[in-house]
Amino acid sequence: MSDDVIAALTRAVEASGQDVALRLHLAELLVTAGRADEAVGHCATALQQDPANSRARELMGRALAGPAARSESRSFDWTAAEQQFPDAPGPAFVGSDERVGPMQDERLRAAAEGDPAAPQELFEVERASITLADVGGMEEVKERLEVSFLAPLRNPEMRRLYGKSLRGGLLLHGPPGVGKTYIARAVAGEMGAGFLNVTLSDVLDMYIGRSEGNLHALFDLARRSAPAVVFLDEIDAIGQRRTRHAMGAMRGVVNQLLQELDGVGADNEGVYVLAATNAPWDIDPALRRPGRLDRTLLVLPPDAGAREEILRGHLSARPIERIDLGRLVQRTDGLTGADLAHLVDTAAERAMMASVRGGTARMIQMADLEAALEQVRPSTGPWFDAARNIVTYGDPGGEYEELRAYMISRRML
Repeated sequence: MSDDVIAALTRAVEASGQDVALRLHLAELLVTAGRADEAVGHCATALQQDPANSRARELMGRALAGPAARSESRSFDWTAAEQQFPDAPGPAFVGSDERVGPMQDERLRAAAEGDPAAPQELFEVERASITLADVGGMEEVKERLEVSFLAPLRNPEMRRLYGKSLRGGLLLHGPPGVGKTYIARAVAGEMGAGFLNVTLSDVLDMYIGRSEGNLHALFDLARRSAPAVVFLDEIDAIGQRRTRHAMGAMRGVVNQLLQELDGVGADNEGVYVLAATNAPWDIDPALRRPGRLDRTLLVLPPDAGAREEILRGHLSARPIERIDLGRLVQRTDGLTGADLAHLVDTAAERAMMASVRGGTARMIQMADLEAALEQVRPSTGPWFDAARNIVTYGDPGGEYEELRAYMISRRML
């Protein structure tokens, strides 16, 4: 088979990614040409789109088998494999009886009959116990959240009058440790909604197609629990640019996430998606289009008011005396919420060790906090170093103008 023909078909498949028949035709030509590794990727993509496609399963078996088996056009015998290796896991794809061995069939039957050993719900809907009132400072962040979602939620008549939908999502971005997860949980508490906190490890699965299924299960649960806040932490890991995954499994995960955000075949009304990232420039641009994560909010290290609230909260549960909170707030400019927690922990550790050595418990004093300040440095330095290159050379559209202004005001540019 001419490489030119395969190259032309490859371009056609890339231009029409949803055409399963065309993709499988290309996969068959690749298998015939001895390029089985490339064929496996196309078969996997086809099975993600159509798990019951028998031709895709046959081609996958031929591509995974040895050269002799491929020349005889035989598919892999999954039933015989399970009988030969009884302790092996079942096949990654289950679409028809010919691919389901006795053990796998028994597992499926147990799940259908409600066996306690069958897999349970992958995700849990929490009830947040905090609201935005518990978030110290950050008044601009709270105002943006109020306008984008909370006010329309509280006023359904006004929402209907102005055609304001509760669909879509908000992307929180900024350096690590500034409280993006805490803010998302507070939003859920403010609206009395369920809260689903999701990370990369909750979604990814070793079997092809399972990760997409996990994402669908997540959004299906959110729709059934609406109003609900789905919080996608480290969205840059789940929704990374597809150009980096031309044939990888992560490309299918991004495609599935896009479908769920669009609510294809389902109603996302009342499902509010919050996502957080330290690297917004690594997110697939399609995720930022209207109706998806179309609103962004920069979360920066806490201002003076927020630092005072954070320090007061961490110190209130510890034995302290003669603490100059105002001076402490001035000296902690640039520290994140996580840095402030580490600062108080370090001071408490110093006081505790002094008590152990002296044989008498003593209070945490200002001297302990000042000594801790000599050890604790802002953790955001590397992040701003990376952001400097983006805002200087990689932002032709001015998307990060707010970050640029902040860095200029802090003499970081």
